[in-house]
Amino acid sequence: MFSSKPAGLVGPDAALPGRHEPMPVSARHVVTGNPLQGPFPAGIAQVQLGLGCFWGAERLFWRLPGVFTTAVGYAGGHTPNPTYREVCSGQTDQTEVVLVAYDPRQLDLCKLLQQFWQAHDPTAGMRQGNDVGTQYRSAIYVDSLQDLEIAQASCDRYQQALTAAGFGPITTEIRLQVPFFYAEDYHQQYLAKNPDGYCGLRGTGVPCPHAK
Repeated sequence: MFSSKPAGLVGPDAALPGRHEPMPVSARHVVTGNPLQGPFPAGIAQVQLGLGCFWGAERLFWRLPGVFTTAVGYAGGHTPNPTYREVCSGQTDQTEVVLVAYDPRQLDLCKLLQQFWQAHDPTAGMRQGNDVGTQYRSAIYVDSLQDLEIAQASCDRYQQALTAAGFGPITTEIRLQVPFFYAEDYHQQYLAKNPDGYCGLRGTGVPCPHAK
């Protein structure tokens, strides 16, 4: 999972072309037993979260009460249905994300984002720890304007806490309605299948304040 990547994004004109066919994945989540792909049951909300290598990030979220299912994939770039090798090349502008499908009656977005902020360093730019490259950048991709406002407010609160602790500006992308492309099946729930596998999650140690 370690290799050097371009320091910046390549842009749509230089990105790899990708493909029309989606990546085939298993029907069911190996931990929750719920479907890996939608449409999900009525009332289930979704958010895409990028916080470095998606192996450990996915495990963080599937463990939370109220999470219906999780899946790992690529988002935020220009290459449709990329392969992992293509994403690692730095020529897709995609970042590694976890699709989190959750029940807002049990787990609201604010609490979900608290876990997100505290599990990684959102000030690190195009890296997380020893993982360097555009696919490790921090991201929040939401489906509604209401969730966009919640995400931005959460970011503002955490920025205040980070600034007080001596950290720099948050570099997290916060965007609306970003397409999600499933990663290869062997990446899905990787740490459930390989319990001793690599997990690069490292937070800043700064707690994220609750919404008032």
